[in-house]
Amino acid sequence: MADIAVRVYWANDADTALGFPTYATAGASGMDLRANITAARTLAPGEIARVSTGLILEIPPGFEAQVRPRSGLALRHGITLPNAPGTIDADYRGALDVILQNGGARPFTVNHGDRIAQLVFAPVVRVAWDTRGVPTATARGKGGFGSTGVD
Repeated sequence: MADIAVRVYWANDADTALGFPTYATAGASGMDLRANITAARTLAPGEIARVSTGLILEIPPGFEAQVRPRSGLALRHGITLPNAPGTIDADYRGALDVILQNGGARPFTVNHGDRIAQLVFAPVVRVAWDTRGVPTATARGKGGFGSTGVD
């Protein structure tokens, strides 16, 4: 496990008393993101909403941040991220907002300070396309979408 330094700032209207995200346990790969909002927001079943975290990140080159759903919210309430994982590129300097979706059967209320998503940092690998030749043959070949017999 390697540590990287990531600069973090508060957006102008953020409640700084919430504190910056932290790891809940020594083995955690993600930090909890909290809703940094001025009023509670209720999401109807099927509704999608943009929820502020009040954070601005300065991610170092060669890394990205991924916003992921929290498993407890998904299991108990059907709350997920429709774009999961959401990618935050190293050159983005805007506010970090989370796109939440209520996939549950009942309305769900997001309150100020609620843990709404996880933030995971990962290295980025850039591709240089090699257009020479033809695809290498494999035992699987062109089989896809259930071709292995496992749904």
